[in-house]
Amino acid sequence: MSEKATSAGLPTLSRNMIWMINFGFLGVQTAFTLQSSQMSRIFQTIGADPNNLGWFFILPPLAGLIVQPIVGYYSDRTWAPKLGGRRLPYLILGTLVAVIVMMLLPNSGSFGFGYGSLAALWFGAITVAFLDLSSNIAMQPFKMMVGDMVNDDQKSYAYGIQSFLSNTGAVLAAIFPFLLTFLGVANTAKKGVVPQSVVISFYVGAVLLIVTSAFTVFRVKEYDPATYARYHGITENDNKEGGNWLTLLKHAPKAFWTVTLVQFFCWFAFQYMWTYSAGAIAKNVWHTTNATSAAYQAAGNWYGVLAAVQSIAAVVCSYILAKVPNKYHKAGYATTLLLGALGFISVFFIHSQGALIVSYTLVGVAWAGMNTYPLTIVTNALSGKHMGTYLGLFNGSICLPQIVASLASFALFPLLGNSQVNMFLLAGLVLACGALSVGAIKETFAE
Repeated sequence: MSEKATSAGLPTLSRNMIWMINFGFLGVQTAFTLQSSQMSRIFQTIGADPNNLGWFFILPPLAGLIVQPIVGYYSDRTWAPKLGGRRLPYLILGTLVAVIVMMLLPNSGSFGFGYGSLAALWFGAITVAFLDLSSNIAMQPFKMMVGDMVNDDQKSYAYGIQSFLSNTGAVLAAIFPFLLTFLGVANTAKKGVVPQSVVISFYVGAVLLIVTSAFTVFRVKEYDPATYARYHGITENDNKEGGNWLTLLKHAPKAFWTVTLVQFFCWFAFQYMWTYSAGAIAKNVWHTTNATSAAYQAAGNWYGVLAAVQSIAAVVCSYILAKVPNKYHKAGYATTLLLGALGFISVFFIHSQGALIVSYTLVGVAWAGMNTYPLTIVTNALSGKHMGTYLGLFNGSICLPQIVASLASFALFPLLGNSQVNMFLLAGLVLACGALSVGAIKETFAE
């Protein structure tokens, strides 16, 4: 190959191939949704103080902040055809580890450690860290393969389908405990033990992760290094040389940084939603703050249903956003976030179980926008050089806000009256700031 490759341009892929590239994301998001929707419930059930929940919620984004750039950096330099190619070997590794940890996490209170014991809490914290570590390893290849294989005209559709599948998995995961309880599985257990409705949900999620990831692994053939270089107009050595993270960040396109600003507000807000939803709903609707009570566990189940409502709304909205032309990306992004902010704020005022469905529907609209627009805008602005590393670094725009939010919660929670409801209102105001900051984005396309 000549020193300067001639770009052939990425080909137009069949819709079936775009679905297969993304299909395993359904299983990965199942793992993440079970973690995010049930983690607060699990830790409070085994005896964690609500004021200390932030410590446990720091672990997942911290894992993503470290792992995803590493996966991107090394997968840019990987070519293992027997294991699928460049990105798929990491999907296989992440899936295998995640499945093991999903079997362990919901059993944190089942090994006789005792309610509120450090051993139980440490066991839960370590398994959460490993679940997020492995899920991040499994998740990143899907984002990268769209950047690697899908042209600019199809990226919005591809990330829209990724969001569609992601939220479909989230619907299934979020509703599992409620459905299992309806089918007669115990939703309560002795003090300090996680109910079987939650435990079995994690087992089913692990099976789903294996099955859906297998579709992507066996149906997708990544471009070999020579073909990749030709399609992206680079040389084969471009992804083997350089790649210093600080240098790449210094030369990142402006869209990388403006979208990062929006992401900060979005993920800060959603971190508090995951942390405080169960407690806020229990207080406003069931009028309890006792995490060991049947009323609190009922609130936890209803939050699972609301998380499913959020995901269903996101499924529908994602399919619509996938068809929105490039020139309307900013308007769509701002509108979805603003509607989500209204959903967050409404939770503060609502004391009706049914009315919360409207709130979480609006939250789902924002979630769809957050999963469609940022990667579309950023990957369109990138060339094929160090695509994986850039996307791994861009994951910092997801992880850092969550870490900041968790650390800030130690001051904000007591400042706002030790009220999980008040923390939810704060989250809504922060998300509204995210909607306003979309105006700073100037979308560009790589040459």
